[in-house]
Amino acid sequence: MAGAAVTTVAVLGAGLYWFQPWKLWQDDRVSEAPPTARAAAPDASSPAQAPTGPPPAPAGPQTLARGSLISHEHATTGTVELIRLPDGSRTLRLANLDTSNGPDLRVWLTDAPVKEGADGWGVFDDGKHLSLGKLKGNKGDQNYEIPAGVNVADYTSVTIWCDRFNVSFGAAELTRA
Repeated sequence: MAGAAVTTVAVLGAGLYWFQPWKLWQDDRVSEAPPTARAAAPDASSPAQAPTGPPPAPAGPQTLARGSLISHEHATTGTVELIRLPDGSRTLRLANLDTSNGPDLRVWLTDAPVKEGADGWGVFDDGKHLSLGKLKGNKGDQNYEIPAGVNVADYTSVTIWCDRFNVSFGAAELTRA
C-alpha cells in the first residue's frame, strides 16, 4: 500500500514538472523599449579625417523584414520586426505579443514556411532554425539580439517554439521591407 502511494506521488510530481499546467494561468509581461542606435565613443587620440569608403549607415534603426504572428498550438498574436542598428547589429523585436505561457518556450528564426492550422505546428524543426533564446514573457514587447555572422537572408519565418513538446505556439512569415 505504501509503495503504491509513493509511486503515485512520484508519477504525479514528474507529470507536474513535465507539463507545468500552472503556467496556463500565469502571465509574464515584458515591456522592453524598441532597440535604438548605439553611440560609438569618439576616438579623441586621432585627428578628424575626410570620410572614405561606403556612405555611412542610416542614423537610426532600419527595419529589414516584418510579419504578423498567427496561432498554432495556442492563440498567439503580435508582430515581429527584424531590425538593423547603425552599428550593423541586428535585433528581432516582438511587439504586442499575446500568447499562452508554457514550459521551455523559445524564439526561433527558421527557414520553414508558415502554415495555418495544425499543419504548421511541427514544421519549424524540420529545416534550418536558430534559437535566439528563451521567450522572456508571453505578453508585451521584447528584443532578441541576433548573433553577428548570422545571414538573416537564410531565414524566412519566426516561431514561438515549445522545446519541451516540439510544437509551435505561433509563427510569422517574414516579409522583406
